[in-house]
Amino acid sequence: MLSEFFLSFKNHFGILNLFEYITFRSALAAITALIISFIIGPYVIKTLKKNQIGEEIRKNGPKTHLIKRGTPTMGGVIIILSALLPTLMFSNLNNTMIKIVIFSTLWMGIIGFIDDYMKVIIKLKKGMVARYKMAGQISLGIIISYWIINSNQFLEFNTKTTIPFLKNVELDLGFFYPLMVIIVLTATSNAVNLTDGLDGLAIGLLAICFSVFAAVSYITGRIDYSDYLNILYLPGASELTIFSSAMIGACLGFLWFNSSPADIFMGDTGSLSTGAALGTLAIVLKKELLLFIIGGVFVFETVSVIIQVLFFRYTKIKNGQGERFFKMAPIHHHFELEGLKESKIVVRFWIIGFLLALFSLATFKIR
Repeated sequence: MLSEFFLSFKNHFGILNLFEYITFRSALAAITALIISFIIGPYVIKTLKKNQIGEEIRKNGPKTHLIKRGTPTMGGVIIILSALLPTLMFSNLNNTMIKIVIFSTLWMGIIGFIDDYMKVIIKLKKGMVARYKMAGQISLGIIISYWIINSNQFLEFNTKTTIPFLKNVELDLGFFYPLMVIIVLTATSNAVNLTDGLDGLAIGLLAICFSVFAAVSYITGRIDYSDYLNILYLPGASELTIFSSAMIGACLGFLWFNSSPADIFMGDTGSLSTGAALGTLAIVLKKELLLFIIGGVFVFETVSVIIQVLFFRYTKIKNGQGERFFKMAPIHHHFELEGLKESKIVVRFWIIGFLLALFSLATFKIR
């Protein structure tokens, strides 16, 4: 939008030709997102505090978390605004991929906002009824899969996905493609939500993941790079570098306020929207399976919850009384109860996330 305006004057001012380059617009998007978050962050925090919109801490959680009671939540508004405004300013809005990721982020952001509103303002302990939240996620998956299948931009590979480590191998899911889209979107948004339990943990991991997708988007949208690396070439995918970069800037900006001790939490507004954005990027870039590596820490957190629930149910049936496999799930709380400090857990999980990011990029050459 803004980039097109500047390009209209490129014949008069040669320097404006820079707006033709994805890398330049991506850098601008990241910087702009960071600046926006720095500007609106204090205002949002002040407003939430004034209206006493704070987080409720569960009593059966780690005792060290009780001091966090009342910390402003719904901070995902900062992330959404900081990421989407630069995307609208610097990306090609005629690009179907851009439209899809913006729509997905907003859709789940609205659902998360309603959930937060019901919990912290209306004071409904569980927030939005789980089946309604699930219905929203499934509906989003159906809309996006239909959008992709019927879009000319995905004409040759609409129901296909790529497989990590295998060269020029594409898996056509056919009728099962919508199911995969629903699973990816639901799993990713819920996984980020589960991981958002320590100051800075989820948002730092998200910044790492979006950094990977910025690189993947750029490579996938360049025919020369994709040909060299023997990966699927997707025309127009480079525009997603701008969205990914804006998300990086928004995540780092939010981390400024969310680092320990947190001034604000992202709430479901942030976790569901960013999770959906991450999953949607994987879907439109045909990297759904690679997402399991890129977001490995999110997968690990989710699996720990599944193990905890299944083990509790199994021991309850077998012994008449349920037992826990971990001291608490998700697993970051288990390590807290083991005596590790919150900041140490967060940094160690970031390191694991960074290593997984490097490994995911290395898969493009391990073929």
